[in-house]
Amino acid sequence: MRIIDQIYINGQFVTPHGAEVADLINPSNGELLGQVRLGDVEDAHRAIAAARAALPLMARSTLAQRGEWLQRLHDAVLKRAGEAVEAIVREYGGPIQSAQWRVQHAANGFLNAKTTMEQYEFVRTVGKSKVMMEGLGVVGIITPWNASSGFIGTKLGMAIAAGCTAVIKPSELSAIQTQILLECLHEAGLPPGVFNIVNGRGDVVGAELSTHPDIAKISFTGSTLVGKGIMRAAADTLKRVTLELGGKSPNILLDDADLETAVPLAIRSAFMNNGQACIAGTRLLVPEHQLERVKALVKAEAEAVKVGDPHDPAVTLGPLVNRKQWERVQRYIQLGMEEGAELLTGGPGQPQGLEQGYFVKPTVFAGVTPQMTIAKDEIFGPVLAIISYRTEEEAIAIANDTTYGLQAYVSSRDVARANRVAEQLQAGRVHINGLHDDMITPFGGFKQSGIGREFGPFGLDAYLEPKAILGPVA
Repeated sequence: MRIIDQIYINGQFVTPHGAEVADLINPSNGELLGQVRLGDVEDAHRAIAAARAALPLMARSTLAQRGEWLQRLHDAVLKRAGEAVEAIVREYGGPIQSAQWRVQHAANGFLNAKTTMEQYEFVRTVGKSKVMMEGLGVVGIITPWNASSGFIGTKLGMAIAAGCTAVIKPSELSAIQTQILLECLHEAGLPPGVFNIVNGRGDVVGAELSTHPDIAKISFTGSTLVGKGIMRAAADTLKRVTLELGGKSPNILLDDADLETAVPLAIRSAFMNNGQACIAGTRLLVPEHQLERVKALVKAEAEAVKVGDPHDPAVTLGPLVNRKQWERVQRYIQLGMEEGAELLTGGPGQPQGLEQGYFVKPTVFAGVTPQMTIAKDEIFGPVLAIISYRTEEEAIAIANDTTYGLQAYVSSRDVARANRVAEQLQAGRVHINGLHDDMITPFGGFKQSGIGREFGPFGLDAYLEPKAILGPVA
């Protein structure tokens, strides 16, 4: 059993002042994996003080020094990639192939920040004056359990590139993953205080980061409900806030789409990361005259999804993160049936032979209307809703009829037409004919999917403050 009883402050592993202990459960079988001792408000204060003390060093650092640090962080993460993958599989239930991608993604967060920084114009002329882009200060970083290491890599990478220091509060559900990543980051040998990591609850450590006057910015990824609370808490000190929140992403199959390609893609986009993805394409919009054919293809594709032990390379759908999440998804499945949607495949309960873990049957509902709860709420599980439409204009209207706006998908043989539709969708990212990966492209959402952007130059902007120098310029 893994016992994690230290946090990381000022370049050292230290015993937290907090005494609360949380269990770490293997979601594949419900067995106890370990325990983590959680930090408290005093630990948050110590971490913030260390980050604040390191700010002068960061202000004096050159881009070359920051680039070297980012490269060392990248290399250190990859050195222990095997252990990091195993932690994702056991602690989160992520299928091994996706876990391998996620570790690479975490490492690449540092390299992408390095590349962005090297191409960024930190000093520029605007009108007759000089404008300098300077780091905001101490950044509070709060990461979710569904992609903990990846978000630490991308957020911390950008903070360092901007010349900021950081205090990170990862999800306590990801403590083993965090510990391995932390040990990698420590081995990179950055100056003390540049980054600090405090395991702790959101309503304790996260709340302190959101209100403390020495925190200049919060970068949060998680639920819309929690994001709203962070924004309210940050208002008193006028913190800069970047929020990447929930989603209910539409996937529009236009009437000329190649269904043999688009339907498998729809299943992958809906069930990615065990269905626990804010960017999942969980609303599949289908031309009414093609509905029956699409239903048959979707049913066959969903029933071919391999659910089970995430160590098995053939498995693409593992368990949900814990029992609470499993029960939440079960309630939504039951609600879909009660509201009159057609259960095409899947349904309540666990797949046969997988009763010990938090597994969910790959579930698809047809006959869903935009007013149904399963068409509006972010379920965060492998549940897909099929909604039919008559015209392209109606498809766009249905796609945009949501409080969210994080991501969207469009499939069409006519690329110009797909682009025309994409331009009308209210979403931070729109994928055409595929699932594309571009870590320099801005990532974030419209409406209640968040505020601000991450990745690339738009993401770096969020960690910087412009200072104008007027008059004679040296």
